[in-house]
Amino acid sequence: MRLQPNEVNAIRQAACDAFLPGTAVFLFGSRLRDEARGGDIDLLVETPEALSPEDLVRRRTHFVSRIYQALDEQRIDVVIATRGQQDGRSVVTMAKRDGLQVAQV
Repeated sequence: MRLQPNEVNAIRQAACDAFLPGTAVFLFGSRLRDEARGGDIDLLVETPEALSPEDLVRRRTHFVSRIYQALDEQRIDVVIATRGQQDGRSVVTMAKRDGLQVAQV
């Protein structure tokens, strides 16, 4: 995994500030491969319950802005899914299959 401890800590703190208890955050994509270089930080946020579209946008924006405040503006991609619900997006399937949990609220 190519995240420094301060980066993982920033993600955890941002998740605690932005999301409901029971939320999990998974790192996926190129940052999981130690031999890779560069790349954005790909995160899957799995919420314990469905969020309204307005709440989802508000919480996602707060989450990303908190990470930016802690780590400067890195490229961060965030996908949000609801635990236990079917989600047909291939990125969600891949993130759940290959991702590494980096935070639990």
